[in-house]
Amino acid sequence: MSTGVLQAKLWYAQRISAMVLGICVAIHLLIIFYAIRGGLSAQEILGRTQGNVLFAIFYEVFVIACFVHAPIGVANILQEIFPKSGLAEPLSWVLALLILILGTTAVVGVFTGGQI
Repeated sequence: MSTGVLQAKLWYAQRISAMVLGICVAIHLLIIFYAIRGGLSAQEILGRTQGNVLFAIFYEVFVIACFVHAPIGVANILQEIFPKSGLAEPLSWVLALLILILGTTAVVGVFTGGQI
């Protein structure tokens, strides 16, 4: 695959993931406002989310959108700042894996109540 085609695909992936992130952030903020307005404690919130498949799916979509979006942007920034270092790709892969592993661990932890 040529560099131009790859860059175009990365551009589209970042824009599509940005759209998904925008929707996820809006829904997440609505959930926070609902919880705050209702005066829910952390224990009550976890009681409602633990075992809830819809919450787990929603937040895993959020994680996957971050997994796609953030590393592409970081790689572009690093490539512009350090064009000949070769750091952009490996560091962006490390970031992508960290987002995926830590985010999914958090989703599983909330879903299972920390019991895996």
